[in-house]
Amino acid sequence: MTTQTIPVETGAWVRRFHPGGQDAGHRLICFPHAGGSASFYFPVSRALTPGADVLAIQYPGRQDRRHEPCLDSITELADALAAQVRPWCDRPVTFFGHSMGATLAFEVARRLEAEGTVLHGLFASGRRAPSTVRDERVHLRDDEGLLADITRLAGTDTAVLGDPEIVRMILPAIRADYRAAETYRYQPGPALTCPLFVLTGDSDPHVTPAEARAWERHTTGPYALRTYPGGHFYLNSQAGAVLAEISAHLG
Repeated sequence: MTTQTIPVETGAWVRRFHPGGQDAGHRLICFPHAGGSASFYFPVSRALTPGADVLAIQYPGRQDRRHEPCLDSITELADALAAQVRPWCDRPVTFFGHSMGATLAFEVARRLEAEGTVLHGLFASGRRAPSTVRDERVHLRDDEGLLADITRLAGTDTAVLGDPEIVRMILPAIRADYRAAETYRYQPGPALTCPLFVLTGDSDPHVTPAEARAWERHTTGPYALRTYPGGHFYLNSQAGAVLAEISAHLG
């Protein structure tokens, strides 16, 4: 493993909402879903700090980074994030990614493991296995069609989607993320060696039971599948159970 300079402060890509955990023995890095932002994981940070140092990824093109160009490729995002995350691997690190964030966390983990950095674990939530493919083209729809899909999945407050000014501001990032997620194609390579925990909702239209089980082939380490009541954003109603699962792993 190459020697890294350990960061003192977070920056544009990495956020820490509760500094009380920065001296904890374990670090949790969270990757948002398509159209999501680092603030989605504020409740996770609040719940797990100070027992863990919780960091959240902020993609370009949203919130305080809204004036930066979006990246619409998982490969580009993973390449950029591997460089950003690498210095934070000075202690046991676990990734948590939801939806597009699960795919992205997996690809960043692959890059880090190729360099000799092995994660303590990876939680892949609300996303089919990388090697499974669907021909999805929501990112090619007009604005109304794109917003209709977001509303259907209930991933964004519908009151926010009813504000035309906010919609105009967030739509480019949402479309770029959808394009990244839908055009991603897994490139065969070595499986991960870290523990892999797959979390899914039992009525998620984007993940079938078979697609969730297919994650098992992507690690040679321990594997576990947990199914919760709910749809794509089962996290909203099952937060306590999911946090307990993460806490058990970190503990």
